[in-house]
Amino acid sequence: MRPDEQPPTPSRQWRAASIFTMGAVGVLCRGFLFGLSNTEVYGMREFLELLDERENVEGRRRGLITVSNHVSVMDDPLVWGVLPLRYLGNPDNMRWGLGSYDLCFQNRALSTFFSLGQVLPTHRSAHSEFGGLFQPTITQAIRLLSRGPFVHPNDRPARLDNPRPDCSDPFSSGQLTYSTNGRDTFPAPAAYLNRRHSWIHIFPEGKVHQKEDRTMRYFKWGVSRLILESDPCPDIVPMWIEGPEEIMHETRTFPRFIPRPFKNVSITFGEKLDSEKVFGDLRARWKRMRAKAEARGSLEVGVLNDALRYSDEAVKIRKECTMRIRAAVLAVRRTRGLPDEDPKVGLAETYAMEGNRGEGRKADGSMVKET
Repeated sequence: MRPDEQPPTPSRQWRAASIFTMGAVGVLCRGFLFGLSNTEVYGMREFLELLDERENVEGRRRGLITVSNHVSVMDDPLVWGVLPLRYLGNPDNMRWGLGSYDLCFQNRALSTFFSLGQVLPTHRSAHSEFGGLFQPTITQAIRLLSRGPFVHPNDRPARLDNPRPDCSDPFSSGQLTYSTNGRDTFPAPAAYLNRRHSWIHIFPEGKVHQKEDRTMRYFKWGVSRLILESDPCPDIVPMWIEGPEEIMHETRTFPRFIPRPFKNVSITFGEKLDSEKVFGDLRARWKRMRAKAEARGSLEVGVLNDALRYSDEAVKIRKECTMRIRAAVLAVRRTRGLPDEDPKVGLAETYAMEGNRGEGRKADGSMVKET
């Protein structure tokens, strides 16, 4: 299929199923937040104005990234229940998230459900050799934030003869798919016109982190790739979440799978960052590195050579970018009356001293859960 032959959207059947899935989950989350919880929302008027500006896909000029702390396994989709109903049933203007491959995509039923819910299959390094900063799903996220559409030979399943793909649009003949590990098959969302300059939500901590003083873990570098490599620089809105950790606390007993009602929840949308001002110098340095790398051959959007992956300069830029976005989330945290963190809390080295690896209670008293 040539790029000029591709459909502007997935099939009508796929879109209808996606609208139903996201709308139904959104209504349930909204009902829980405002019917069975004491929920307060701050800064939402400005955020809704931003979503309204983005409603016309053809008129969008840049993508959107929202970034927040991660306090429970229900953060996403629960927090999006605060949005009015008219937003919940419009997938073209709703978030794309990153979900753990080994939890959310274990079989065809789960893969289809989460794909319809605009969740991208993400490998965790602790559970898969295909995890890490440079996996294909991060490439898809970068392309979703960019102009698009992106239709390339690698946006095809590894096995076109696979009679039981993990997840695909059965009503489309476009074969617009990609593989996360060379064997599976998932829809390639960035291949469609209606996904250009999309909205990505990310939890850079990479794990649920519950602690009484509400500090965050260090941020992983995946968020820096989204900021540095998307074209143009996306709009960025930092957020702060409190309360879902009480709804699904990691010390909860039977029945663990049932959310606890009647808890206090607050969701705070920060002001949209002047992303060019905050990250412009880092993006300029990144572009110079990329131009130098491409002197030896052009690279597709979201694709890196070894120099762009592992060089000292690339690592330095990602570290600085990640610390800046973490500072933006901390600024929103500060508006909730919480004291400033010890700067050491944001360093990966600090969490090397947590104690035992894996999930559960750590030496510093925090609770950690893989998501």
